Amino acid sequence: MKWFPTLTAAAIVLNVAAIAATLIPSEARTNGFALGTQSYTFKEFTFEDACAKTAAAGLHTTEMFPGQKVSAALPDQKTGPGVSPEGLAAIKDILKKNNIQAVAIGVIGIPIDEEAARKVFSFAKELGIGVINTESTNAIDTIEKMVKEFDIKVGYHNHPRRPNDENYKVWDPNYILELTKGRDARIGSCADMGHWTNSGLSAAESIRLLKGRVVSSHIKDIAMGGTSVVPAGTGRANLPEALKALKEVGFDGPISIEHENNWKDNLADVITYVDLVKAHGK
Repeated sequence: MKWFPTLTAAAIVLNVAAIAATLIPSEARTNGFALGTQSYTFKEFTFEDACAKTAAAGLHTTEMFPGQKVSAALPDQKTGPGVSPEGLAAIKDILKKNNIQAVAIGVIGIPIDEEAARKVFSFAKELGIGVINTESTNAIDTIEKMVKEFDIKVGYHNHPRRPNDENYKVWDPNYILELTKGRDARIGSCADMGHWTNSGLSAAESIRLLKGRVVSSHIKDIAMGGTSVVPAGTGRANLPEALKALKEVGFDGPISIEHENNWKDNLADVITYVDLVKAHGK
């Protein structure tokens, strides 16, 4: 279903089932970017609450995270591949009610076992989700098979560097380049701007290095002289330059606001990211 720009946000009705997994309409974008929330930002609330807050921020997309309670009415149902048919129907109703498109899910483990992995991809396909974000590097052979079968992209997400864990490598964009070399073009990076900053890297330069392999992104700013997440534009992540880099590399995928701070009352903080992207968008 197409959005009509002459309609108010309240009048827009989103039919998730009618949207191809790879399509994010221009009317759902902010200054050309498919900006939405990572529902983990609202992890203290239900998915229903998270979608209502996303809509209140003027956004039309969200990245689901697995394990969030679906709603107060279904406290035992959680988002993700294990949800019941009743829970899945409730998720679809919540998205429709709030005019939200689920465009990604993560960060979620993808098993090596193909049958188990297929459950993750089938859940995403059922909701029209176009990107699955993971850190399951050991499952890349299975992931490539699933990507081809379902036509769903997979982004390798980066948490900050772990100096005491040499086996944790996905923080390094060079590692992601090597990991995805020769693989299906739909496998790439979930570029977390804030986590790269906390790894001592430039988010913008990491994005440029990964040109052609950035399939999704998490946007967060990082405190001056610290590692905590702060409102957009007040930290040291240089988000305008990172957005410029995304534009340069031809990125067209979802950007999820992941504000990991002020958990109980962070809607105003989320809106600072909306305002920043409006000022520095395409």
